[in-house]
Amino acid sequence: MSISNLFVEILLPGLIDTLYMVILSTLFAVIIGFIPAIVLVITDEKGLKPNKTVNRSLDFVINLLRSFPFIILMIAIIPFTRLLVGTSIGRNAAIVPLTIGAAPFAARVIESALKEVDPGIIEAAKSFGASTSQIIFKVMLKEALPSIVLGITLTVISVIGYSAMAGTIGAGGLGDIAVRYGYQRFKTDIMIYTIIILIIIVQVLQSLGNYAYKKLSK
Repeated sequence: MSISNLFVEILLPGLIDTLYMVILSTLFAVIIGFIPAIVLVITDEKGLKPNKTVNRSLDFVINLLRSFPFIILMIAIIPFTRLLVGTSIGRNAAIVPLTIGAAPFAARVIESALKEVDPGIIEAAKSFGASTSQIIFKVMLKEALPSIVLGITLTVISVIGYSAMAGTIGAGGLGDIAVRYGYQRFKTDIMIYTIIILIIIVQVLQSLGNYAYKKLSK
């Protein structure tokens, strides 16, 4: 099989599946991660509404979810995945564990970005009578946006790695191709091609993230 046919018939469908899983699960993870990130920042001892109980409880839950190896997480939530999408196999099923695995990571990077905001800017907003919601959405998020973009870039790259692992249990994508063709059928060339494609994706995403960061930082 020529390289062009190999790409069109095998690698391209895998690439599309990988991008499908990565884009949707990252989107859901960031949306879900925003909520605990904001709550953690607000309830921190130096936050707008300090609350040690809420902060420590949420912090524990996020750390607990982050401590699960992804391969174990995928298997552990199979009943939940089947309940949501009706199956535990395929790219749609993979989005569930990918989202759950990435959401705590997204929450942490967003939390870190928000905590980097200059306290002086927040105090200035308070002095002008800004409400808590105004400070969060019009001051903190705006100031932290460049760092949040970098954090989301890291999240996407992490999800790409997770998606490759998801392929080992029938989720499809480049990971599935690497296992079925590169490992089980001893086709080293296909294994190498999948690795090259993944490297290119990561490099492109990191470059785009760095570019966006520089643009937003100006």
